[in-house]
Amino acid sequence: MSARILVIGSSNTDMVIKTEEFPQPGQTVLGQTFLMNPGGKGANQAVAAARLGADVRFVAKVGKDIFGKEALEGFKKEGLNTDYILQTADFPSGVASIIVNENGENQIVVASGANMDLKSSDLSDSIFDHIDLVLLQLEIPLDTIQYIVKKCNKLKISVILNPAPAVKLDDNLLSGIFLITPNETETQLLTGILPDTLENMKKAALFFQNKGIKNVIITLGKNGVYLFNSEFSEIIPAVTVVPVDTTAAGDIFNGAVVTALAEGKNWIDACTFACKASAISVTRMGAQSSAPYQTELN
Repeated sequence: MSARILVIGSSNTDMVIKTEEFPQPGQTVLGQTFLMNPGGKGANQAVAAARLGADVRFVAKVGKDIFGKEALEGFKKEGLNTDYILQTADFPSGVASIIVNENGENQIVVASGANMDLKSSDLSDSIFDHIDLVLLQLEIPLDTIQYIVKKCNKLKISVILNPAPAVKLDDNLLSGIFLITPNETETQLLTGILPDTLENMKKAALFFQNKGIKNVIITLGKNGVYLFNSEFSEIIPAVTVVPVDTTAAGDIFNGAVVTALAEGKNWIDACTFACKASAISVTRMGAQSSAPYQTELN
């Protein structure tokens, strides 16, 4: 049986320009390559999980425009269940402007559009049927996130929250999370602690544990991930690669770790598997297009 994962989140179209260096305020620089790719944290994570063998139901809201139409066609090609994706004429589909420099680092500005119109009233009860794990991010309204977490807690479905882009979160929301997966910046914003040493990583993880979250994975970029729960407090190293584009590295990690956990892998194996998937993704341009397939990780 494939892992049955529900991803509720954002769908964007990424407009990517590669350039040697980021422009300073008021400066124009000449870029090298322009790419238009499907993106959005929710969609990226859904596609990553599907490519790694999970049975993925994706819920999002897109505009009735060319971007929304292309996104839907892309999701179907990736094998996602798109039965619950909504289209609206009231808002355009989400877009993101992404600049990637010669070191593979990125700067991103998102115009959320229809993503911020995904309401709890759009989510029918049947969305949650026959699901092993639910994966969420923060590119849809917080009210909707809170509704989903409450609903899943009632149904005894474990929720994984990738708190990106980071905003302060209500204690009631945090207490309903099974696993949280912030990066270093998000960890500092949510806990007030910069996870720059093993001691600080543990302090930040204990902050989350004190809010009721039993499992914490802090992603550390090229340094791997820090795993904390009742069994573990350790760093799982990253796979060393030369990065080309880090745009969706965290999304690929999240899609992979949720797939591995839903398949019954233990925590260390799940993190190792997800680090491998993420490492492959940063050697490629694009967001969803950089997600590796199951065969590449065997």
